[in-house]
Amino acid sequence: MNTDKDFIPLNIAVLVVSDTRTDADDLSGKTLVKRAIEAGHRIIEKKIVPDNIYQIRAVVSNWIAADNINVVISTGGTGVTGRDGTPEAVEPLLDKVLDGFGEIFRMLSYQDIKTSTIQSRAIAGVANATYLFCLPGSSGACRTAWDALIKEQLDYRTGPCNLVQLMPRLMEK
Repeated sequence: MNTDKDFIPLNIAVLVVSDTRTDADDLSGKTLVKRAIEAGHRIIEKKIVPDNIYQIRAVVSNWIAADNINVVISTGGTGVTGRDGTPEAVEPLLDKVLDGFGEIFRMLSYQDIKTSTIQSRAIAGVANATYLFCLPGSSGACRTAWDALIKEQLDYRTGPCNLVQLMPRLMEK
C-alpha cells in the first residue's frame, strides 16, 4: 500500500438478489454497505430484487448507464438452483470479464467451505467503465470477497496495480 497517494472514494451501488430477504433481514447487503463505507467509499444506492434475470438486468443496466456509479456489487443468485440467475443476467452486459476474480474467490472460499465452493458462480467484469462484482448470497461470502479481493482493488493506493488506476482508460477504443 502506497500511503503517499491519496485515497479516491468511489460511488458504489449494492444489489441484493433474493426472493425472500427484506431490508430488515438482509445481512449480506448490509455487510457490503458497512465495509464499503468503512473503507471510505460512498453508497449511492442499495436495492433488493427477486431472483429474476430480467429484473436483475434492468437494475444493473440502469446503474452501469449512470454517470455517478463506479462500482456495482451484487449478492445472491450465483448458485446452481433453478432460480439462481445473476450470472446469466449480468454476463451479457459485460464488456470484459475479470476471470481471475471468480477463480481467486473460489480458492479463498475453499479454506472456509471446502468443496462446496464449486457451487459458486461468482463473477466480475467491467461494463461502460463500471466495475461489477457478483457474489454469493451469504454474508460470509461477502466478507471474504470484500476483505480479500475487492477492498484492495478498489483502493488507489494498492500496489503494484489496482482497478481504480485503470478507470480513466476503461473507455479507450
